[in-house]
Amino acid sequence: MPEQSPARSVSRARPAAGAWAAQALRRWFDTGADTDSRADRDSTPVADRSDTRIDWLRAAPFIALHLACLAVLWVGASRVALAVAAILYAVRMFAITAFYHRYFAHRTFRTSRALQFVFACLGASCVQRGPLWWAAHHRRHHSYADTERDPHSPRLQGFLWSHMGWFLTPQGFRTDWKRISDFARYPELRWLDRYDVVVPVALGAILYLLGTLLAWRAPRLGTSGGQLLTWGLCVSTVVLFHATVTINSLCHRFGTRRFQTHDDSRNNPWLALLTFGEGWHNNHHYFPGSARQGFRWWEVDLTYYGLQLLETLGLVQGLKPVPARVLRTRA
Repeated sequence: MPEQSPARSVSRARPAAGAWAAQALRRWFDTGADTDSRADRDSTPVADRSDTRIDWLRAAPFIALHLACLAVLWVGASRVALAVAAILYAVRMFAITAFYHRYFAHRTFRTSRALQFVFACLGASCVQRGPLWWAAHHRRHHSYADTERDPHSPRLQGFLWSHMGWFLTPQGFRTDWKRISDFARYPELRWLDRYDVVVPVALGAILYLLGTLLAWRAPRLGTSGGQLLTWGLCVSTVVLFHATVTINSLCHRFGTRRFQTHDDSRNNPWLALLTFGEGWHNNHHYFPGSARQGFRWWEVDLTYYGLQLLETLGLVQGLKPVPARVLRTRA
């Protein structure tokens, strides 16, 4: 293939405003609608990249999800709506921590292809992109934690960037396929990664229909389609998102350090409770290969307890333990 001329390269890198907007809109529904085939630029510091600006048009659905939470002022609340929001928070937090993180990113246990896909769908319902995108970025974080190549270091880029700014950029939107080649061989996971909006939209439709049905058949419960949609999808998802990303933004700033790692990771028991065990972050950075992140008996790790239950039921196998040498290590 003939080498592309510099002028043509510039035109492709900087499309006309109309074409850029159309492409951004397409990516709301199809993340594969990305004609930028540039390879991942691990060797370039984050601060030097031209594609680290926030793409506000593409980020519009994320912003709209937050604004939609204000609908609680109109739809009100009920015990049913609050219970649905809490249940969805717990189930989806487990899907993120157990499968997106400990399974897809770190391969700390084994499971069947069917259950792998079920929990990938549950994770996708969290509106934190697809499992391959999530795991690839997390693997990059571990490779370069708190260096210039880390996509979300609060030490270098501040709280807001590490909390949510980094993934709203063209660079952040891309999936680094080289880092996730082990799971990218599954076509169903690649499809889910490409069309990551499908599962949240389906969840929203189910919640709206359920609320409408309850309003018709059990009006004494005081709920409605709009109420379950607002609390079950919007509020629960926004709270879940911000709880999850505190591990990027807060667990590298606040807490204790049992292990002298090369990054700023810390153990934070309050965030560990909020995120089902992810707050034992210094433990995790010292030895990320364990299915357990609360290394001591008193370090509550709800995700690990859930994985033990799944192992007892025969649904997952080979939970990787914390090695004895790690447990003997003194701070």
